[in-house]
Formats: sequence, C-alpha cells, structure tokens
Amino acid sequence: MARLRAPGGCPWDREQTMASLRPYLLEETYEVLEAIDAGDPREHREELGDLLLQIVFQSQLASEVGQFAFADVAEAISDKLVSRHPHVFGDAHVKDAEGVLKQWAALKREEKAAKGKGRSALEGVPREMPALARADRLTEKASRIGFDWPDATGARAKVQEELRELDAAVASGDRASVEHELGDLLFATVNLARKLAVSPEEALRATIGRFISRFEHVERGLERAGVPHGQATLEQMDELWNEAKALEAQNKKTT
Repeated sequence: MARLRAPGGCPWDREQTMASLRPYLLEETYEVLEAIDAGDPREHREELGDLLLQIVFQSQLASEVGQFAFADVAEAISDKLVSRHPHVFGDAHVKDAEGVLKQWAALKREEKAAKGKGRSALEGVPREMPALARADRLTEKASRIGFDWPDATGARAKVQEELRELDAAVASGDRASVEHELGDLLFATVNLARKLAVSPEEALRATIGRFISRFEHVERGLERAGVPHGQATLEQMDELWNEAKALEAQNKKTT
C-alpha cells in the first residue's frame, strides 16, 4: 500500500482520501456478510482480505500525516483485548457470558471516564449504523444497567401497545403522528427480538431473501402462463406466492 501511494505509484490510489474511502469500507463489510451467508470459505477469505485492505489503506493515509500506522492499530486492539478480559489475562472471575458482557461494559465506561467521555451507557453506538441494527445495540446497552423487561412478555405487550397507537394515528390522518408511532412500533419490535434472542437484522435479512425467492417464483409462473408483465391479477399472484411457500415447506422436510 505504501508503494501504491508513493510517487510513481498508482494514480487512483494516490488520489484517495479518508472521505473517498468511506463507501468502499461499507461495501466490503456487506460483501463479507454475504460471503458468510453463502457458506463458501474461499469467498469468505477473499472478502475478508478486501475488508482488511480498507483498514490497511486508511492506516497508510494516517501514517502519511504522522497520526498512526497499521502496527499501531493492531497494537491498540491487542491491548484492548487484554484489558477487557481480566478474567483471562488477570485475576478477575466471571460466572458466564452475561457476566463477561457486564464486565466489558463497566471497564469500557471506566476507560471512557478516564478520557473525559462515557457519561452515557449508550455511547459507542455509531449514528451511521443501519437503524435496525442500531436500535438493537442501543436496547442491549440499556439492558446492561437494568433498563429492560424481565422477560419477553413485557416486550411483547409493548409491541401490541405501539400497534394500537399506530392504528389511532392512522385513523387521525396525521402523517407526522403515523411516522412517530410507526417508528415506536419498529423500535418495540426490535426490543422484542432481542428478548427472544433473535437478531432483528438477520431475521429481516432472511425474510427479504424469502421475499425475493417467492417473488421470482411468481414472475416465472406468470411468464409460463403467458401473462403480460404488470397485467396479472392479485389473485393470480397470490396463488403463485402460496405455491412458492408450499415448495419452501416441502424442501425443508426433505432436507
């Protein structure tokens, strides 16, 4: 990377800045997720390499202005892993994984406080995270200090409460109220997912995958039937949709 950025190196690489690299970092992260879902170790390895390149690239830019180098990045995370795992590298004791998370959060707050930061337990969740994943992380962080339902029952009741409030907002015709209540409903649903130990991000990704698969089945069915694009009735599409669901259920039984 240093060679690519040096005089006589690659013109494109030499033009890049921290700002211009932002979209590539996000893109490579999502491609790693797709590789995990695909279950192909070779593809996974390749995509991790592409993601690592973005870390190397940013480190190189930082080193050129005397901020930090790649070795500093590696050393920083190594030091953090040691300091946040005193039950492994020190004399602390924790009972289970939940204890580890609480200890991690406490140590993180101590570190932030030493730097004049960390006044809120919610700090550290990036604003630019996808909203669904951010809501999940925020509620999880709040739960570490006891701001949480005892079990999923309370979270489920909250979903029902927010749904009633959304119905009332829709009936009022107030668009701002509808947006407000819909956001509350989505947030409550994310919280319920957490209480059920289900990742809302992964659950929605799986649903999107099923939607695409079923919709493509509908399109193929309409094409076989000679129905012109955009001219199918809802009943025709519903029949093919239900057929796709039945095929999914059948495939699950055979596998």
